[in-house]
Amino acid sequence: MPKKSAKKTSKTSTLGVADFESALSELETLVERMEKGELSLEQALEDFQRGIELTRSCQQALKSAEQKVQILMKQPGQEELAPFDPE
Repeated sequence: MPKKSAKKTSKTSTLGVADFESALSELETLVERMEKGELSLEQALEDFQRGIELTRSCQQALKSAEQKVQILMKQPGQEELAPFDPE
């Protein structure tokens, strides 16, 4: 049975909520495929590499969201919120 290739797109910027959910779903699919142990070494390495890329993107998105929450929480009583700088 032919194996479906993982997406080859790479996102280095902060993910939006929908992109985060999509990346997490793709990561779960990759883990399931690799856990079955039916992949060739080459495909397993490709999936592993893609998994690392997805993990890093998700971690960055979570870090950015956490920073935004911290900014919002540190400004009680202000009517205007400070602009968010993800860098």
